Amino acid sequence: MTKIFLPSSGPSDWQKLLAEPDKQWKTGYSARSVAYCWEAADELPSEIANLFSASAEFDHQQPELLLAIPEYKVPLPGGSRESQNDVFALIKCADRTVSMTVEGKVNEPFGPTLADWMATPSEGKRTRLEYLQNLLGLPKQLPNDLYYQLLHRTASAVIEARRFKTDAAAMIVHSFSQERMWFDAYAQFVDLLGVTETSGELVSVSLPSGMPLCLGWAKGSKKYLEA
Repeated sequence: MTKIFLPSSGPSDWQKLLAEPDKQWKTGYSARSVAYCWEAADELPSEIANLFSASAEFDHQQPELLLAIPEYKVPLPGGSRESQNDVFALIKCADRTVSMTVEGKVNEPFGPTLADWMATPSEGKRTRLEYLQNLLGLPKQLPNDLYYQLLHRTASAVIEARRFKTDAAAMIVHSFSQERMWFDAYAQFVDLLGVTETSGELVSVSLPSGMPLCLGWAKGSKKYLEA
């Protein structure tokens, strides 16, 4: 993974970073909607900023975006394939720094379920799953219908929090689905971490390491579905 990042001159710069640029860069799809939304905001999109400013965890303070990197790859043990996050951001809120990963969504699911992902098990997959479970403090037996993407996106935030020595980690689902498609899948994951999800609120758990982990569902404006 490169450690040199270039400034963006607009949403089109995000396209070339995608795994499948021609396939994923379409009007009404998450990659394009996220790019146009974040570029228009220049800071944190308001729906994400509001999660932090409404949270007692951060003393109801307004967050500040320090940097944002699109399509940010985080290496994971148990194989060569990295977790490619739609956005990685460092933010500051209430004198605390936060490592944040963002998963953009419209109507597409969170990739394969654990049952599908482990349909062809390997030693690498077992190693990776055990690592993710230990890192996030999850039970040994996970539901087969849990979505694997939620595990490694959240782990990415924690891994980078350790690397940058931030005060907390956060994983935000930035959904442009006006019908909240796949919200139940996200809520199931949050429940496994020991908290109850309420749409529009930031929830916080303490990881086995003692680091605070925040999770949230932010609803993006439908206007970016037409960008």
